[in-house]
Amino acid sequence: MKTKNYSKENLIERAEILIEALPFFSHYTNKTVVIKYGGNAMNDPKILHTILQDVAALKIVGVNPVLVHGGGPEINASLEIYNIKSEFKNGLRVTSNAAMEVVQSTLCGKVNKNIVATLNTLGVKAVGLCGKDANLIECEKLVDKTGTDYGQVGNITKINSSLINSLIKDYIPVIATVGVDKKGNAYNINADLAAGAIGGALNAEKLVFLTDIDGILKDEKDPSSLIKQVTVKEIDALIKKGTIKGGMIPKVNACTFAIRSGIAQVLIANGTTPHAILLELFTKDGMGTLVKA
Repeated sequence: MKTKNYSKENLIERAEILIEALPFFSHYTNKTVVIKYGGNAMNDPKILHTILQDVAALKIVGVNPVLVHGGGPEINASLEIYNIKSEFKNGLRVTSNAAMEVVQSTLCGKVNKNIVATLNTLGVKAVGLCGKDANLIECEKLVDKTGTDYGQVGNITKINSSLINSLIKDYIPVIATVGVDKKGNAYNINADLAAGAIGGALNAEKLVFLTDIDGILKDEKDPSSLIKQVTVKEIDALIKKGTIKGGMIPKVNACTFAIRSGIAQVLIANGTTPHAILLELFTKDGMGTLVKA
């Protein structure tokens, strides 16, 4: 294996970075951090690999990471193979019985197991789960105020965190967001809401939403207008003002849900930035938008 030759200055700079991170290591040691990863941020295998490197690094330095994932692009591709049309209403995937079979096999099989396999090559032990395992994510059929029928889309009623707690000391739980009702029927669960509910049930120190945007912007066309920190009350005002709109609304609603589920801090960060998790947790400036109560 070839090794790089670093100058004395390079080595000192690297040591200073580690020294800067030490207080953050101490803060997060033995704490649970839930990371939600999915959607378009999963499209680049190289970026996905750096995110999983970050998750493995957290475990190695004594943090308890829990990875909750979606897999929209993979599901779309699988549905296309089976000639099942993708349909969305109010930002949610309408999931027929046939589509649910594809969602379950894609999320719990292909996506989940590929993530687990990669983590297991990075010096840690990961285990794949879905909401059906020990009734981890209990749900009922979603019925919203509009009366829209979303098919096999579930509304979370309970998180049975005992399974995760029994694993978290030695393993990284990797959770696919398929839920189960009292009759054993599978339901498609919104991954953002699932991450919030799981984080709340685990009394997580922080929930990190990795997406394909930098965070909440005052001006969606101006990356420099990033809002570094915001409260739930301020989010409501930003929605009414129109600053937060479109596809960002479900994301911030998930943040609000997570805060109300008992998580003290929720971060929206750009998962396409290499090592976004380490930059957020172990540096002074962090990145993205921090949402607080």
